[in-house]
Amino acid sequence: QVQLVESGGGSVPVGGSLTLSCEASGPQASVFAVGWVRQAPGKEREFVAAISRAGKVTNYGDSVQGRFTISKDNAKNTTYLLMNNLTPEDTAVYYCCASFLISDVRRGQSDYWGRGAQVTVSS
Repeated sequence: QVQLVESGGGSVPVGGSLTLSCEASGPQASVFAVGWVRQAPGKEREFVAAISRAGKVTNYGDSVQGRFTISKDNAKNTTYLLMNNLTPEDTAVYYCCASFLISDVRRGQSDYWGRGAQVTVSS
């Protein structure tokens, strides 16, 4: 069992930056790949980024490639999402998710989910 808690959401102007954090807890917190998925009002859920258990493999969605960076501190069981050059299209609830396979995270089929963090980008 793994519990995921997001933090760092908020409001930011266009072109600004924001960092989300996802802290994992539980007896198996260190054995999972972790990722971020977002959902904007009226839109389908969208894959954002994922990182493998050891942090050596990262995947990004097309819309955030080159602007967002996912990283992991295994000593703290915390995963970070650095978001740069934000646009209004990045406004959404961002969910942290975890699964044994990074491919499952990428497909939105994670076993564990956080409650989400709101990110609002205003023009």
